[in-house]
Amino acid sequence: MKPSNDPKFNYFYERHYKHLELKGLQPKTIDAYSRAIRRIGEYFNYEIEHLTQDQLVDYFHDLLGTHSWSTVKLDLYGLKFFYTYTLSRPWMDVEIVKKPKASRIPDIITPEQLQSLFINTRVLSYRVFFFTVYSMGLRLGEPSDWLMQHRLYSAHDESRYFLTNDLICHRAFYTSTSPLLRHVSTACVNNGFLVW
Repeated sequence: MKPSNDPKFNYFYERHYKHLELKGLQPKTIDAYSRAIRRIGEYFNYEIEHLTQDQLVDYFHDLLGTHSWSTVKLDLYGLKFFYTYTLSRPWMDVEIVKKPKASRIPDIITPEQLQSLFINTRVLSYRVFFFTVYSMGLRLGEPSDWLMQHRLYSAHDESRYFLTNDLICHRAFYTSTSPLLRHVSTACVNNGFLVW
């Protein structure tokens, strides 16, 4: 970015930089917010103290075409800081920038990979942890001998279902804790599904 020859913009930019330092922000944040003001200033020919919502929509739309979402957010936050602290004006809190929600499908572990994970995990508490985490996360393709349990208000106040199998849970517990049953194999695959 080229430096500005506009004395008014330079004055506001210096005040903005001082406010950033006085607020005790991290050096990376100061750099990002300063860069945002320089970029916005260059886009609007260094007249940024009276921007309208339509101008901001155009700017952020153009910025999104050339930069990442994190840059767009930093420019928005930097401009908000500029208006709030440098110009001492209330920021019109309009949501003009909102990242679209992306839903990703979780990776599916095959029974062979799962068996390998359990067999190669030597510490019992880790093995129980992996078993619990995996069995709580299953959602599709459950075998018929598993019981469907309903969990109300789990993470993010959403209900969800998970699978349990009493036989597997009891076998895992008793073979690992009972001295009489330590010789029993703690992990095997039966009909393609992990059994403890």
